Amino acid sequence: MTLNLLNQSESQLASALDSKTTTDSDSATPSAVRLFPHSQNDANDLLRPQFWSRFSLSELNHSEWEALCDGCGSCCLIKYIDDDNVSDDNNHEAEMVEYTDVTCQLMDCATGYCKHYATRQEHVPDCIQLTMENLPQMMWLPSHCAYKRLYKGQDLPSWHLLLTGDAVATQQQMRAANVGVAGRCISEIGMTDEEMEERVVNWVQP
Repeated sequence: MTLNLLNQSESQLASALDSKTTTDSDSATPSAVRLFPHSQNDANDLLRPQFWSRFSLSELNHSEWEALCDGCGSCCLIKYIDDDNVSDDNNHEAEMVEYTDVTCQLMDCATGYCKHYATRQEHVPDCIQLTMENLPQMMWLPSHCAYKRLYKGQDLPSWHLLLTGDAVATQQQMRAANVGVAGRCISEIGMTDEEMEERVVNWVQP
């Protein structure tokens, strides 16, 4: 899920953002809200308040899992991954990776959003679908990635939409934090392997 999709339901999302001072010991847990009000699948449409801190990744429903994505687009960049794994400070298996500014053919480099997100695997069959099962093997994800951070027991980045509840503020803070591919990537279409190798960047930190 990318920020432009979340923007369509900002009011519903805001009501899911329980007060940061609310605890599980309160008299009642706020009811879940539906991110996509017109969806037919009620079971998967509910965002439970503060779900990212109250439930493990394996306990999230589909909409909650998708809502963790900040829409930065970094995972869609062409990258070079070393086969040798190394341990990070928290003893997770990390991988040596170098990102380029060359992105998947489906990326809109002006907005930083996938042009066909819902059907992306029909267009690009080898597009990786991030799941709880393959997440442990994807420690090449950028350090700000919510999936990677929660997996490692870290908090969401302070600018994440789930924390700010304000898409405009989130986008501004992401730019200030040097996060996101919008306006600084180039499509892989017509690019040779040799040309890609010359486009390694350092503004994505794994």
